Amino acid sequence: MSAQVAFSQIGSMTYLAPAGALTAGAASEALQESLAQCIASNQLQVILDLEQVSLVDGRALEIIQEANVNLSYGGGWLKLMNPSALVRDILTVVGLGDADSMRSADPGDLISIGEDPAPLPPRKFGEILLDMGVATVEQIDAAAQLQSRSGKRMGRLLVENGTITDADLLAALGRQFGLPHLRLRAGLYEAAAAATLPREVARRLEVLPLFKVHDTLTLATSDPQSIPVQDEVRELTGLKLRLVLAAREDILKHQIDAYSGNGFDPELVDYAATDIALVERQESDYAQIDQMAGGSPVINLVNGLIQRAVRDGVSDIHIESGRSRSLVRFRIDGLLYEALSTRADMHPAIVSRLKVMANLDIAERRLPQDGRMQVTTQGRNVDLRFSSLPGIYGEKVVLRVLDKSHSILDVEKLGMSEPNLALLKKLLARSYGLMLVTGPTGSGKTTTLYASVNHLKSVEKNIVTIEDPVEYQLDIINQNQVNEAIGLTFVRMLKHVLRQDPDIIMVGEIRDRDTAEIAVQASLTGHLVLSTLHTNDAVGALSRMMDMGVEPYLLSSALAGVIAQRLVRGICADCKQTFLAPTELLERFQWPAGTLISKGRGCSSCYDSGYRGRLGIHEIIESSDALQRLMAKAPNKEELTSFMKREKYATLFDDGLRRVLEGKTTVEEIYRVIHAE
Repeated sequence: MSAQVAFSQIGSMTYLAPAGALTAGAASEALQESLAQCIASNQLQVILDLEQVSLVDGRALEIIQEANVNLSYGGGWLKLMNPSALVRDILTVVGLGDADSMRSADPGDLISIGEDPAPLPPRKFGEILLDMGVATVEQIDAAAQLQSRSGKRMGRLLVENGTITDADLLAALGRQFGLPHLRLRAGLYEAAAAATLPREVARRLEVLPLFKVHDTLTLATSDPQSIPVQDEVRELTGLKLRLVLAAREDILKHQIDAYSGNGFDPELVDYAATDIALVERQESDYAQIDQMAGGSPVINLVNGLIQRAVRDGVSDIHIESGRSRSLVRFRIDGLLYEALSTRADMHPAIVSRLKVMANLDIAERRLPQDGRMQVTTQGRNVDLRFSSLPGIYGEKVVLRVLDKSHSILDVEKLGMSEPNLALLKKLLARSYGLMLVTGPTGSGKTTTLYASVNHLKSVEKNIVTIEDPVEYQLDIINQNQVNEAIGLTFVRMLKHVLRQDPDIIMVGEIRDRDTAEIAVQASLTGHLVLSTLHTNDAVGALSRMMDMGVEPYLLSSALAGVIAQRLVRGICADCKQTFLAPTELLERFQWPAGTLISKGRGCSSCYDSGYRGRLGIHEIIESSDALQRLMAKAPNKEELTSFMKREKYATLFDDGLRRVLEGKTTVEEIYRVIHAE
């Protein structure tokens, strides 16, 4: 027998106990070899113990099915025992186990590999709902009358008026057609099966191939009565179909992972019922949690999350606990997408594992904690910033992913338009002055600062940075990190930096009056000072500086320029399509007839959003004599805005529309980010 499959003999019965995932590779080959040896040696009563099997794929299911047939021909049998909930569902959907016997089986019970059950006698849908106790005779009669007028199916009408739930509908359809119904999750489908049907077709038909076993394709659908859909799938795949019922929303959500090849350790995927709400939570056994966090399944899950986040270009990983499950979401191109749902009892162990990696106190669960860690994955170093916040169901953790290999440290690669890039280089060429980069959180301000400093670095210049925290290390630049805990603030460090004979100073952020005043004074005494502010536009930065207490006449003399910026999602190159701009847009923006614009249809490369990657749009104000004269009069924001319009400065919205015409983003995305009227 294979060393990967435990073997034991009890009387006339042979026990085989494979371990790990029975997926394509050595584990499946070892199982096939062991079963073949049983048949060859006339050991025809075989029990397959699946207790240590975390996952099975289509090839493993074929091996089990073939062995069952061969053993039966010889007068023997193959029986299963101890499948996990996930493996049990897989066996059920592909027809290797009867749903009722699977559900009722206790650990240690032998489960026969059965044939498909005999077709049930036809029953009316309303009768099934009455048996289930989810609808009354009056409700069913009312739905029947409405059905005759509208032409809609009774089940959908009852869901729409709130009589039954989607789960009730699936259960009733399952009883009516003799089909299994389940909640889709990672592990219940495989990429090899998905590949039998083009992604675009699966999306249009709202179906998801789960497993291919020999010449039969197990297909998840929410509408078992749609014969044209089934006929089209049969024609395209050339396979027989086995239908499984699943919610439409689940099918559409899991199509993304199925067609992108993403997946996680199935041992950790949530398979608990989600329609049971916890009324009262017991005190956690923290000793058990910490022990669980040291186990390899949790380590594998955390490592898999980080690896997938780095691969997919995720900027933040959100891990949060609810009443019945723990949810993992990825922020990609500025928006959050659900990536994984795990059992609620796994959440504290995942948090503890991350705290261990960040060298934090795993016993402290009442106070927020911050830390950082560095990992190496896919051939590159990645920094992760850890932040935890206690909540009513446990700690929420956010990991900021800082992938140095994806950092933009070249002003030529910031994606600026040619006029804006030329203006930025002009500002950076100044020997002194204050240059501010402004925008909301996540608008790319720090990236612009780093690219600017990297553009300026030279052995002939002393460049000093004050950051909180230092995100990227740069050569021949003196980088310093503030430490509020010991009193090393921006203000205190800035005072000392001025004694270090700097040529260029980068201040991570101007947060208060003292920092603002020292930065202005430094720029007036022959230093080029670069910093950021949190304001919505360029004129807002000028108003904010004056609101902080900086004297207008000093600011007018010190200011070199202000850059306001946003990040907008770019159109996915894999599904980009170009078309004539509609008349409404031509009139609104006074574009000439025949103007072409683009958008993405949505594909597996872009999570079906039509967007992939981000680019910056910018608004740059260069200090001029006219602006200095106005600033000296302490203008309010309205006066500054009127001045910008008179001087015809290009706004963020103007730059965004320029990118739309270049075919790099969409009008909808510009409006979403800027909220223009």
